[in-house]
Amino acid sequence: MTQSKRRRPERDFTPTHPDAAAIDIGSRMHVAAVPPDRDTEPVRAFGTCTGDLQRLADWFERCGVRTVAMESTGVYWIPAYELLEQRGFEVVLVNARDAKHVPGRKSDISDAQWLRRLHEYGLLRASFRPKGELAALRAYLRQRERLLDYSASHIQHMQKALMQMNVQLHHVVTDIAGETGMGIIRAVVAGERDPAVLATHRNRRCHASEEEIAAVLAGNWREEHVFALGQALELYDAYHAKIAECDLRIEVVLQRLRDAAAKPAGRLPPARHRDKTANAPTFDARAALHAVLGVDPTQIHGLGPSLALKLVGECGTDLSAWPNAKHFTSWLCLAPANKISGGKVLSTRTRRSGSRAAALLRLAAVTVGSVGKAKAVTATARKIAVLFYNMLRHGMEYTDPGASYYEDRYRARVLANLRRRAKSLGYVLHEMPAPG
Repeated sequence: MTQSKRRRPERDFTPTHPDAAAIDIGSRMHVAAVPPDRDTEPVRAFGTCTGDLQRLADWFERCGVRTVAMESTGVYWIPAYELLEQRGFEVVLVNARDAKHVPGRKSDISDAQWLRRLHEYGLLRASFRPKGELAALRAYLRQRERLLDYSASHIQHMQKALMQMNVQLHHVVTDIAGETGMGIIRAVVAGERDPAVLATHRNRRCHASEEEIAAVLAGNWREEHVFALGQALELYDAYHAKIAECDLRIEVVLQRLRDAAAKPAGRLPPARHRDKTANAPTFDARAALHAVLGVDPTQIHGLGPSLALKLVGECGTDLSAWPNAKHFTSWLCLAPANKISGGKVLSTRTRRSGSRAAALLRLAAVTVGSVGKAKAVTATARKIAVLFYNMLRHGMEYTDPGASYYEDRYRARVLANLRRRAKSLGYVLHEMPAPG
């Protein structure tokens, strides 16, 4: 007779959120679950219209619910999240990755019950979502990015129309959406056909001369191609008019944040980035950020005013959601995700992420000059993220150590590697005496 294996005593878990509910989000129906002792029908289905969401919130109030968990499914969660938040509930947005690996859940009802159970015992991590004016700032900035993407497609349409007319403008002008290119395109749409006259729209900073520009402007001015060029130009201008409206809204939100923060902002340091980048906001983003934050993040290498503004929109103004820089870089998936088993490091790869903030920091790393392998870009992005965190969270000023500092560090690292390699082969490195 085999002796039965002794069972371990079950742990007594105490609920962290006893008044927790959960919603399984869908496109046409939301399934909500409350604690079983709060209602004879603890799981109910609701529609997705505003009236249905109001009835859902009323049911939560009758059941004594205080906090609600939901997964970030597409964009269907946004109306429910915002309405419940306005009704005073603490809403926790959960990454589906944290709860999807448990088998046995085959329906919306079991999904909602399982999500509520996990939230009740505090086993779910809330995703970061800005609130109030920061949420509005992020929404306006993302809308601005979408408009820029739409306008870029019409630049391609203008390029195509010029090619069909055999106007080789792109051979002499780097960016046809620049001052020289747009001046020539507007003149063509207005009816000008003389290459010499069109070339007079050349900006003085353009590398090509007027003669070189005129040589590529003798086109085949077919009516249908000029018509297509004109429509693409009108659509491009329409999108940029909408972008200007976004800039006005962003400026207003930044002013509200400045009034609410009331941080003592000292004197604005000299700008590191003197040239105005393409598609930059119409207002002084650097001065507006300095007034809100009390520091100037554009002093960090790679962070221009536009990029710094987008980072603040994605992460907030004080980064208090993360206890330290390590938590911040881990959230960005820029820190190594170490997998260790039996004392052996199996993997140190960073996790994949669709974070907009991480993409912005990688763009900053490339701007600094960190090109080549993805590891180098990620490492530089992580350093920029740490500097950004310390500046916004602790008010630390960034001081450029200079090129000699990095050269000395590189030399010390190379020497350390050489000494270690020589020692492994049974040799000792000695420094050569300086020439007399």
